[in-house]
Amino acid sequence: MNLILDMPDAVKTAKFSDPDVTAKGEQRARVGLKKLETLWFNTGTLCNLACTNCYIESTPRNDRLVYLTLEEVQVYLDEIRDRNLATREIGITGGEPFMNPDIIGIMEASLERGFELLVLTNAMRPMMKCQEELLRLKQTYGKQMTLRISVDHFKPELHEEERGPNSWKPMMLGLKWLSENGFTIDVAGRTRWGEEEAELRQGFAGFFEEHGIAIDASNPKQLMLFPEMEAGADVPEITTACWGILGVKASDMMCASSRMVVKHKGDEKPSVQACTLLAYDRQFNLGNTLREASCSVPLNHEFCAKFCVLGGGSCSA
Repeated sequence: MNLILDMPDAVKTAKFSDPDVTAKGEQRARVGLKKLETLWFNTGTLCNLACTNCYIESTPRNDRLVYLTLEEVQVYLDEIRDRNLATREIGITGGEPFMNPDIIGIMEASLERGFELLVLTNAMRPMMKCQEELLRLKQTYGKQMTLRISVDHFKPELHEEERGPNSWKPMMLGLKWLSENGFTIDVAGRTRWGEEEAELRQGFAGFFEEHGIAIDASNPKQLMLFPEMEAGADVPEITTACWGILGVKASDMMCASSRMVVKHKGDEKPSVQACTLLAYDRQFNLGNTLREASCSVPLNHEFCAKFCVLGGGSCSA
């Protein structure tokens, strides 16, 4: 007898409700922080777009995560230095990071300290307003800085199905400007339309060649294809036995090597979330310092299963 299928609905919805035990009563998998390789800063959830399936629900009005200031970011950069952490990369995400008035200062502070810098952007008007500053940073720091552009699909109509009407041309303007000016760039696409990975990479390859974009579509770092996620989706819970069954390692999960700094609206200070995808869920808020946030993380969310364990997704390279 399949106990889960025979359970009443009230019990079925108990998935992901206990940080230690699954709905079947099995021990939930946890992931320890092996070392903090990547520290993400969410510079605020305000965005110039309101995408259909935004991982973090960013819109022109969503300020649930308020803008981080340069001074707040420097506190965490100082902690990395003072504790001699093995952090090699700073990631910046949003919202649209280039809407944050301190974005150039935040980028420069990270680069000055020798970190690799990855900035996620839709490459539209907010970024293009910073052309002069970006060229200066590229001239000074070169390949130390990468900009990852969201191009959901190589077909304009599908990209706009996600991003909204009139979003393709402004993105293309920014993407071409970055490529023509020799920036180190990569692209983030999505798998929501059901194509096989090989088909998607072939389509993007043609798109990059047609527009002279300096990206190798066969390189999984230069073209990242993210699994689709749906809040409340019925996905399996990850138990301690799953590592062996699935042939995956806890040490390969994002939360084994990264954390994200956020500032929730109304909070006095920024704090650290376990995951870039779970910015609002307070059960994944690990404290105000990186030291506090070095604890292990229970995989107690459908995104843990769908994106990371089963989907193999990672926001970093």
